[in-house]
Amino acid sequence: MSDAAKAFEANLHQRLKASDAFRNYQEAFRTATGLPLRLVGANPDQWCLDEQAVNRSPFCETLNLCASACTACIDTNRKLMEQAEVKGPTSCHCFAGLTATAVPVRMGATTIGFLKTGQVFSSVPDEGDFDEFLGKLGRRKLEKETENTLREAYFQTRTVEPERYSSMVTLLESFAAQLSQHAESLAIIEEGSEPAAIAKARKFIHEHLDSPLPLGTVAREAGLSESHFCRLFKEATGLTLTDYVNRCRVEWAKKELLKPEMRVSEIAFLVGYQSLSQFNRSFARIVGNSPTHWRQENIRRAAS
Repeated sequence: MSDAAKAFEANLHQRLKASDAFRNYQEAFRTATGLPLRLVGANPDQWCLDEQAVNRSPFCETLNLCASACTACIDTNRKLMEQAEVKGPTSCHCFAGLTATAVPVRMGATTIGFLKTGQVFSSVPDEGDFDEFLGKLGRRKLEKETENTLREAYFQTRTVEPERYSSMVTLLESFAAQLSQHAESLAIIEEGSEPAAIAKARKFIHEHLDSPLPLGTVAREAGLSESHFCRLFKEATGLTLTDYVNRCRVEWAKKELLKPEMRVSEIAFLVGYQSLSQFNRSFARIVGNSPTHWRQENIRRAAS
C-alpha cells in the first residue's frame, strides 16, 4: 500500500471516530450493555496507543501499567485483529481470562478499522482464577500495592453470559455495516480545508457525474494544469480522479439499487458508466460485492 493510501485511510479512520454517527452509537452501546466500545485503526500494532482510555475496563487500565502484561496484551490483540481481518467478527480470551471481540469496519474490500469490545469474564472468577492469573503475570515482579489494586479491579470486572455476549456482538456487526456506509460517504465529501481549486473541481464532478469526466476537462474547470491538478487532487482526497469519480458514481448507484423497479443496466448508464461490465467491475472493486448481490442483501435487510 502506498504512503498516500495509508494516509488517506488513517485520516478516514480519524474522521469516522470523531463523527456523530460513531459517538452516538458508542454512548448508546455503553449505556445499554455496560461494555466498553472503541473504534481503533486497522494497524494492530497501534491498539495500545489509542487515546480512548475511558472505553477500556478499569482492570485492563491497571494491567496496562505492567510492562510484561502490556506486551502480552499487544500480542493477543494483534492476533485477534489479524483473525478478524480474515474471518470477520472474532472473539478470543486473553491470558487474564477475559473475552475480547474485534469487528472489522470495511470500505469495500479495505479494512479501515475495528470495533472492539469485551474485556469481560464469561463466568464468575474465584480466588483460584486470580492466583493463576498472578502466576502468569509474575507475582514476584509486583509490588503489594499493585497486586491489591489488580485484585480489586479483577473482581469488579463484569461477567456476561456467553449467549448474551453473542447477542451484543451481533449488534456490533450490524453497526459495523452502517459505519462502512458512512465511511464511504465521508470518503467523497468535502472536509472544508481543501484548496479552492479542488473544491471547485469536486462541485463540477458532482454536477456532471452522469457525463464523461476526462482529466483535461476537470483540470481546466479547476484552473490548473493536468499535472498540477493530479498532484493537488491526490493530496487533498487521497484518491486519483478516476477513483474519486468511481466512488461517487457507486454511492449514487447504491441509492438507485434500492429501487426494485430499476434494472442494473439502467442504473449503470444513469450514473455515468459507458458499459454494464465497467460498472460491475467498479462496483465489485469498491464495495466488495456485485450490484445484484448488494441489492438483494440490502432490500432483504430493509424488509426485515
